[in-house]
Amino acid sequence: MDIPRIFTITESAHRIHNPFTPEKLATLGAALRLESGTRVLDLGSGSGEMLCTWARDYGIVGVGVDMSQLFTEQAKLRAKELGVADRVEFIHGDAVGYVADEKVGVAACLGATWIGGGVSGTIELLAKSLDANGIILIGEPYWRQFPSTEDVAKGCLADSISDFLMLPELLASFDDLDYDVVEMVLADQDGWDRYEAAKWLTMRRWLEANPDDDFAKEVRAKLTVEPKRYAAYSREFLGWGVFALMAR
Repeated sequence: MDIPRIFTITESAHRIHNPFTPEKLATLGAALRLESGTRVLDLGSGSGEMLCTWARDYGIVGVGVDMSQLFTEQAKLRAKELGVADRVEFIHGDAVGYVADEKVGVAACLGATWIGGGVSGTIELLAKSLDANGIILIGEPYWRQFPSTEDVAKGCLADSISDFLMLPELLASFDDLDYDVVEMVLADQDGWDRYEAAKWLTMRRWLEANPDDDFAKEVRAKLTVEPKRYAAYSREFLGWGVFALMAR
């Protein structure tokens, strides 16, 4: 079980696999008023930066599940580097349907709501691991500007305009599911630049090291087009944020 190879290559140097910066992750942890000993579940935990830094800074304990073997190994190394390997566990596996053995105070899925078939299904899945009065964290894109055509949406790597909502409609969708939005932290343009532009150097270095790889043609094509695509579409039209929810 693993993610598509192109993601392993392009994001292999990333610690955070979304448009958040380390400062935004710290802001989110502080905004949640995390207490030492709080149990956190992170589905689609990537390279483990959220759990590891929150264990270091706020004393949480937690479990992360991710289907990337590379990212899971990076998460384990990061936990050792920060001295929190006794507080956080990382599992290489499919997060679809994953429910924690022990109830948690925070259940998160940041940027991987396909795990539950969409936002509502992911919230339903996370709720199964949550203790009374716990907090669900959903990381999700939204339209900063509404695309004028389906081609613009596809330029943002969406399948359709309907894949994402404008921010007020996204917040209203949580209300419709009978959840209070109790906090939100939104990525900024610098965070988007760091997330996207860092891939380009990673791809270039990979191509230099692997010129004869069968996958080199695909990586070369992606590196050629991505800076222009990102500047024309995603940078202008897409937002991203983490939304903290509590059931009514």
